Amino acid sequence: MQLARVEGNITSTVKHPSFNGWRLLICQPVDSEGTASGSPVVAIDPYGAGLHESVIVSTDGKAARRAINDNKSPVRHMVVGIVDRKEAPAKPLRKTA
Repeated sequence: MQLARVEGNITSTVKHPSFNGWRLLICQPVDSEGTASGSPVVAIDPYGAGLHESVIVSTDGKAARRAINDNKSPVRHMVVGIVDRKEAPAKPLRKTA
């Protein structure tokens, strides 16, 4: 899974039949600071993420194919969550002797 920012959506009149009824988003992977890291990916979106929202994208193609119920689909990425806010990780507790 990776953190990404929605950069746009894709509209297509000709596409693989398994994509019918699914929103396709252009998602730019980002690091924890929000800086682009890597190439954008196309992901199916079952949640309705908006432009410039932070999302969590799964790169598990098998799970995405299972979600759209087509084992021969070319789908690879899927939005699995919309990020409300990011918090710094908690500091680990120190063990006392």
